[in-house]
Amino acid sequence: MRSPVGQAHCGTLQRGFPGSCCSSSRWQWRKNGATDTQTVLHVSQQTSDKLHNSNFREVTLLSLSTTSNNVQNSLLVLDTARVPWIQSIVVVVAKESLDLMMDIIHRFHHRNVLVVHGGSTRHRSIFNGVRALSEGEDGTARIKPKVVIIHDAVRPFVEEDFLLKITMAAKEQGAAGAIRPLVSTVIATTLEGYLDHSLERTMYRASEMPQGFIYDVIYQAYQRCSESDFEFGTECLHLALQYCGTNAKLIEGPPTLWKVTYKRDLAAAESIVKETLSQSACVVTGGSAQATELANALQRSMSALDMEVDVISDLIGDNAKSLSKEWNFIQVSVHSSCFSEVGKTLSALEEADRALLHPVVIIWVYLNVSEDDSSANKPMGGEPAAMMELATRAKLGNILVYGIQLHHSEEATLWGRSVERVAQMSCALIRDRSPALTGQLLQA
Repeated sequence: MRSPVGQAHCGTLQRGFPGSCCSSSRWQWRKNGATDTQTVLHVSQQTSDKLHNSNFREVTLLSLSTTSNNVQNSLLVLDTARVPWIQSIVVVVAKESLDLMMDIIHRFHHRNVLVVHGGSTRHRSIFNGVRALSEGEDGTARIKPKVVIIHDAVRPFVEEDFLLKITMAAKEQGAAGAIRPLVSTVIATTLEGYLDHSLERTMYRASEMPQGFIYDVIYQAYQRCSESDFEFGTECLHLALQYCGTNAKLIEGPPTLWKVTYKRDLAAAESIVKETLSQSACVVTGGSAQATELANALQRSMSALDMEVDVISDLIGDNAKSLSKEWNFIQVSVHSSCFSEVGKTLSALEEADRALLHPVVIIWVYLNVSEDDSSANKPMGGEPAAMMELATRAKLGNILVYGIQLHHSEEATLWGRSVERVAQMSCALIRDRSPALTGQLLQA
């Protein structure tokens, strides 16, 4: 059974994410083990100058795994916004995971996606995905791609540049694959459990994903391979060599090709995602001179904390492009009545119809300029419930809303310290992305 997904808007990671890419729950990952899913991405010539110059017509990326008890991290490779030369996708999943995968695809507006049932072994699943590229469910022929890229969904941090290297090498050589140095010595044991022999580690490499193939090479290799290959084999490059005589070009891959295998790996993956989502922020001033002054001071302080910050007056016109590429917004207001500006920012994000695979952060920074010290701790005109209500609504759309209040001081040293605290608090909120703190108005 194959289930096509129709014309949905695709919007996933932007800003050069180093893979596709939030706590495990915010990723929509369930911590019941590592995810193994198979995905095929179909690439066209028109959207990539490099591919165009190489006379590419179509390329497909097939992302694989051997089990499918949790298909959700396959979204980390369904990133057609990050890799613009991806034209369409085939996801190969276990039968019991089909409904979950379809729900994910619709929820995050992935377009041009075809879902295919996996097989009982790795090679059977791969062949199901490869075959779906040239054969329709009813047996009708499809326009087959030029190149197929095979990749594991449990390796979510593959970089676009490396995908392109594999693609180009596969087109030229017929097959290409990623390798990494062995980190442990490989040994053979006897049936009794004793050492038989060991391999000289410097002579061998670990075969990794992604791997690339001329479509006809990998398709014919699977058509010709034996039942034993289907049942026990795991190496696609070997099939291409044995059955098609295609000797693969091997390319050393980056350390980011590591595999999410165990529950503990989720914590490492989460850390990478949070770090990447936290590289930049956009400060919106609303045009107020005092808000702009504070925004510029925050820009300097947050830059010193290794966060790139842009300052803009609003989110309309040319500035609206920030809505589609930024993951962190800081709304600076001088009067508590301007809390409505946060609502406008939230509405703008919602109206942008952006598929938020990862949470967007909005921080409302309320600058209290009243000379009455007694008003310093009276946020939002005594209506803190308004912020909690807004944050609750925003969380439903995967948007996290926080608040920070600071009192303006004419004394330069005190004012500088306050700005530093706001910068530190903002960076911490952005990097932690904790749902538990949404709706709170913190004091700087």
